Amino acid sequence: MNVKQFVKQHRENWKQLETLSAALQKRRSTITGEDITQFHQLYQKASQNLSYSQTYFPEEEVTHYLNAIVSKSHNLLYKNQMTSMMQIRHFFGTKFVGLLLEQWKLIIAAMLLFFVGGAGSFISVAGDPLHIYSILPADIAQGVDPEKLGSSDGAVDSSLMSASIMTNNIQVAILAFAGGVTFGILTVYLLIYNGIIIGALAALFWHHGKTYDFWAYIVPHGMIELTAIFIAGGAGLLMGYKLFVPGNLSRGYQLKVQAKRSVLLLLGTIPLFVIAGIIEGFITPAAISLEAKYFVAFVTVIGLILYMIAGGLSHRKGTSTANYDS
Repeated sequence: MNVKQFVKQHRENWKQLETLSAALQKRRSTITGEDITQFHQLYQKASQNLSYSQTYFPEEEVTHYLNAIVSKSHNLLYKNQMTSMMQIRHFFGTKFVGLLLEQWKLIIAAMLLFFVGGAGSFISVAGDPLHIYSILPADIAQGVDPEKLGSSDGAVDSSLMSASIMTNNIQVAILAFAGGVTFGILTVYLLIYNGIIIGALAALFWHHGKTYDFWAYIVPHGMIELTAIFIAGGAGLLMGYKLFVPGNLSRGYQLKVQAKRSVLLLLGTIPLFVIAGIIEGFITPAAISLEAKYFVAFVTVIGLILYMIAGGLSHRKGTSTANYDS
């Protein structure tokens, strides 16, 4: 390929990159996730073109031109001319949902492991309530009294409880994620174990005719909290699976590549845990009706669905743009 053919083949992409760079500088406050995705793709292509041009056309004007637009784009992308808030918005609005869509099978697997543990313990305690003492840790089993459920509503320090709950849940998620380095064994254990606890408690309250009450105190925060735990668990399973079945690549390489993707999945769950912690600390123990608690659960589910739809559409647009440009 001579220099004229090279320019003719890629000129349109370079013009698009220049146009988008100028637009991003002028209207930073209205930049969308799609804009950032397209800009990043064009920047990568221009960088590849520059490398090729430096190798085969080092003295040609096109090399100096490409060096200029790549440098300008690099500064715009990496030196805070794109604000941190913009990058955060792109991550949670597009990239995170895209990762969820790519790894949905492992997230479903994490959910199934949780429900397997929950179903097993529910059946066991439903058959004999005394089994709860052999299933749950002693402090949990002895501290549960179904007849006192709701008796302390409105009498707790909500802010302290919320902070404590968020910290605990994030720790569980980090452990589920980090368990991937054990080939996923620790992740599987944590998912099943947490399911066992919920299942055993659900069966105990069922024995006392308190099922409706029990779930009213679980689902408001639980819908978001469990979703986040399943995502973190899926991230751990992803890493564990790639270590267990590395394919043609080394386990060290798989760990490096998959750990990065898993970390992004884990980071995406932090806002979910914050929301769940706030609900569990302020709304779950509040002196409100059970119906109101169920309504909060309904709102959280609708919110999650709308978030996934919006993020999925944004991700699909970015993917379509990439396919079109390529």
